[in-house]
Amino acid sequence: MPISCKTECGRNAVLKRPKTGDALCKECFYSAFESEIHYTIIKGELFNRGDSVAVAASGGKDSTVLAHILKTLNERYDYGLNLMLLSIDEGITGYRDDSLETVKQNRDDYKMPLKILSYKELYGWTMDEIVAQIGRKNNCTFCGVFRRQALDRGAAMLGVKCIATGHNADDIAETVLMNVLRGDIARLKRCTAIVTGSEGTIPRVKPLKYTYEKEIVMYAHYKKLVYFSTECVFAPNAYRGHARALLKDMEKIRPACIMDIIYSGETMTIKDEVSLPAQRVCVRCNFVSSQEVCKACVLLEGLNKGLPKLGIGKSSKAKKMLDEYNLKQTESSGLKEAISDLNDTVSSCIAKAKTCKSGLCSEENNVNKNGSINKNVNKCNSNKCCIGQCISKENSQIQKSISNSKVNSLLQQYGLDDTSTDNEQLKLVTNPHENGHEDVLENSDDEQSHLDEDNTCSASCGRMGSLQIGF
Repeated sequence: MPISCKTECGRNAVLKRPKTGDALCKECFYSAFESEIHYTIIKGELFNRGDSVAVAASGGKDSTVLAHILKTLNERYDYGLNLMLLSIDEGITGYRDDSLETVKQNRDDYKMPLKILSYKELYGWTMDEIVAQIGRKNNCTFCGVFRRQALDRGAAMLGVKCIATGHNADDIAETVLMNVLRGDIARLKRCTAIVTGSEGTIPRVKPLKYTYEKEIVMYAHYKKLVYFSTECVFAPNAYRGHARALLKDMEKIRPACIMDIIYSGETMTIKDEVSLPAQRVCVRCNFVSSQEVCKACVLLEGLNKGLPKLGIGKSSKAKKMLDEYNLKQTESSGLKEAISDLNDTVSSCIAKAKTCKSGLCSEENNVNKNGSINKNVNKCNSNKCCIGQCISKENSQIQKSISNSKVNSLLQQYGLDDTSTDNEQLKLVTNPHENGHEDVLENSDDEQSHLDEDNTCSASCGRMGSLQIGF
């Protein structure tokens, strides 16, 4: 037997409202649904006549219903609003690119201008690229922080008075549970506010604050609204999913628990001795923040410096990571400058066509103490080594020692190990059962002698013994 509509309009009921349990026909459900949102807007004083309002549009059910409702109520009650759509492209392949097509359909259906901003355009990164760096554990932190600031940036570009978001009653109740479980008192105090934003920033309003998610789905279904229903590919690992599962289990037992949780969050008071961070603007980007440098700037700095986990966790941990990074960069810069100066010094004799600065290969050093000429010094015809002056192998080793003194001081200063020298031969120990012999010298005596001849003037040819300098 058909059930009559509770309003006694004479029509049969087609649904049971999740929020109140009333059996209503479609027309009465539309009227109740829209009237409640209108009452929320009027009581909360969300808009002023003549305001330009950016509707945060993702293509999902919430933003689609919000855009439809605001357009309907604006015309019915003459709010005098200038409505437009603002959408953010996070760069999630297989999700956001498809949902943006739905947003464009909404633009055509509701005759509203549309502005699309992308993470790539604003930050130089897409979410696909960020997930490749950070993994799937903390990716929602990046997306949520960047998305909130991207909406602020887009609203500033459009010059609107406020941003209308599609947060519904289920979303707010989930946020209350999350903040309770995390002990986040600062967010717990402001998460139930219907208008958020500090002085000097563009406020955000939540016209669907007291609207159940199930009723939003029913409204979109019976109105045949076009919306995108696929879940984000990175969402399954989000912490919010656990709070949502808990809330749904509680709703099955007691549907009114959603409103009860919101009411609890609204009426909760914080002790006077509890210090809460004040809302202000970031010193870098001038957008809303509770710290001197906003979370978006910290996360972006970490990505650009190869420290993707810089903004994850407590701010003290992030500061420590950044200090260590800056220290390494300073040491690396100092080492590069020192080696560059050393390279300039040891190669100057070639550039100026001079002999080695050590003087060991000059004619003066070929004279013995008794005044006789040292005939053991050989000469060569090479123009690449000491302008034709060869030195003995013994003096070559002395010269390398003098030339390497600066290198050794650098190694000690920057904590590096010089594990390879020209005076040591590398031995490759192999398995005698595999190669048929026990030890093999990588460089034989003849080969080493040949290397010594090539390195007779280490200073003028720019080769500092076994240490090859360069970056």
